[in-house]
Amino acid sequence: MTQSNLAVKDDFSNPEIHVSPKDGKLAFYHIVIAFFAFLLGILGGLLQGLARGGLIELPSWLTYYQILTAHGVLLALVFTTYIIFGFFFAGMSKTHGPFSDGLRKLGWAGFWLTTVGTVMAATMILANEASVLYTFYAPLQAHYIFYIGLVLFIVGTWLAGASIMAHYFKWKKQNPGTPTPLFGFMATATIILWIVAGLGVAATVLGQLLPWSLGMTDEINVVLSRTLFWYFGHPLVYFWIMPAYMVWYLVIPKVIGGRLFSGSLARLAFVLFLLFSIPVGFHHQLMEAGITEFWKYIQTILTFVVVVPSLLTAFSIFATFEQTGREKGGKGIFGWLKKLPWGDVRFFAPFMGMLIFIPAGTGGLINASFQLNAVIHNTMWVVGHFHITVGTTVVLTFFGMAFWLIPVITGRRLTKFMNRSGIVTTWLWTIGMMFMSGAMHIMGLYGAPRRTAYTTYQDHPQALAWFEGIFASHITVALGGVILTAAGFLMFYNFVYLAWFAPKGVTEFPMTPDPDDTHNTPAFLENWKLWIGIAIALILFAYTIPIYDMINNAPPGSPTFNNLIR
Repeated sequence: MTQSNLAVKDDFSNPEIHVSPKDGKLAFYHIVIAFFAFLLGILGGLLQGLARGGLIELPSWLTYYQILTAHGVLLALVFTTYIIFGFFFAGMSKTHGPFSDGLRKLGWAGFWLTTVGTVMAATMILANEASVLYTFYAPLQAHYIFYIGLVLFIVGTWLAGASIMAHYFKWKKQNPGTPTPLFGFMATATIILWIVAGLGVAATVLGQLLPWSLGMTDEINVVLSRTLFWYFGHPLVYFWIMPAYMVWYLVIPKVIGGRLFSGSLARLAFVLFLLFSIPVGFHHQLMEAGITEFWKYIQTILTFVVVVPSLLTAFSIFATFEQTGREKGGKGIFGWLKKLPWGDVRFFAPFMGMLIFIPAGTGGLINASFQLNAVIHNTMWVVGHFHITVGTTVVLTFFGMAFWLIPVITGRRLTKFMNRSGIVTTWLWTIGMMFMSGAMHIMGLYGAPRRTAYTTYQDHPQALAWFEGIFASHITVALGGVILTAAGFLMFYNFVYLAWFAPKGVTEFPMTPDPDDTHNTPAFLENWKLWIGIAIALILFAYTIPIYDMINNAPPGSPTFNNLIR
């Protein structure tokens, strides 16, 4: 790994490392919140795994579903969202120049509004007034402050997203006819996806859950509420994955000393994510009544279409690896692999995430298949799938990113010691997830349910087997959780060291140069009006008639359930 010995430059004038100090401060605040949420989230995960396995008994003031909710919200929503926006603010400053004072203030407004919402929601979870899991499914009811916090969280991210998109379109206006930098294009596609998807969760919270929790209505349309959630919930997965892909496309080629295989292919992949990742939420509801088989079929087909950009990404990234390895002298079928920088955490952590995305993606195809979904629906299989998709592929990529992004915005250096610590962290996280997620998948195939605390179901033999098996066991899940917790503590230490104690110096922002085909990029790929229009048309096609039917032929509403989990 190449280390820079340059002294710190207050004006950050070197274009290889340029992030405006003011923009870097905004990015840094996001990352600080992200990692403190991460620390609390992994503690909740450890307690949850040990309690579900029957290895510990929680104190009377702490419930299983309380820590399960905290674990999901803090890791899946708070950690990911803050680190993504920190990455976006730093990357846009690097690739598109410093933000204007007005746009930076808008970014800060978004940060503080999101943080206020986070504190409100987290307070209600800690008070056991919102133990509704991170999906906050009705008819489980939380305190109205929790729902207000969710609204502020979403609106705050919209303000931050508006700041980033305005900066992108300002650059585009100032450089007519020039293909925009890939970072800005990809960040804009991700934020548009987030905003359009967020309309669903905003609608159910403002139109259903908040009035319901305030006592303005006694019942709630559960099918409509879950449909609006999954309108948001599945694109949420791509809100996590697309920034990870940005690291793969834009950073890893630079780290390995190569260049991206094709910029046009990368733009096409992100356009396809924008088009097809939203109108597919029904594949999360294949086992629910109230939605006709026809519309489930339509959205299942669209789900399989969204696999295409992931396959394009796999081809493009591994073509980049092979192209670079061969340029460095790699011979034979796999000789190029030896030329990759396996000792550099900036490459190794994201690569392990890529590798694990292969079984994760395969599991996603199983989840979206009607007949196979009937076997694994609401079992531990789904939890295992979620953890290797988001908890491994995305998280390991973000780990690798943190090792260069934090020093970039704090004016410090990534040392050899910290690089070795990152390699150890990556191995620990990978091994822990293999134990935990692997056992979850197998247990799911044996029928172990998700969303349940410790129980032996009156000593039923099948349930007892979940505590006695070698690979399909809650004990194995807990063991993996312990290893993951150790890795999580080590990563938090890495964060603290990189943020405040690493030697002062300059770290490169490893952004790949424009690919060779940049100037041949088809103009239609940057026609946002076209792609947003097609995305809206697909959404209206996939959701208008089903939602109309849910409202017009609504079943009897469900009463409130808020005492079952105390």
